[in-house]
Amino acid sequence: MEIQSAFNTGVQGFQDATRQASDAAANIVDATVVTQEQVSENPAQPLADSQKLPNLNQELVDLKVAEYQAKASAEVIKTADETLGTLLDVTA
Repeated sequence: MEIQSAFNTGVQGFQDATRQASDAAANIVDATVVTQEQVSENPAQPLADSQKLPNLNQELVDLKVAEYQAKASAEVIKTADETLGTLLDVTA
């Protein structure tokens, strides 16, 4: 495997994790924000929509998956950097 390929794989994985975390965070906000219309329709329980809870659980799982993906991608980048450093030391 080429060093450049490892760097690119790590960076691409990190970008994917960032995008997934942003999407999950936006979906969590959408599921938990109460609008004025919801309050006026049902002032006693504006969050009574039971459909949102399973989606919220999935979004929290997606957020945690994105965290682990980012950590793994950072390790790939770190390993590629160390490998490149070793190769430079050997050839110098």
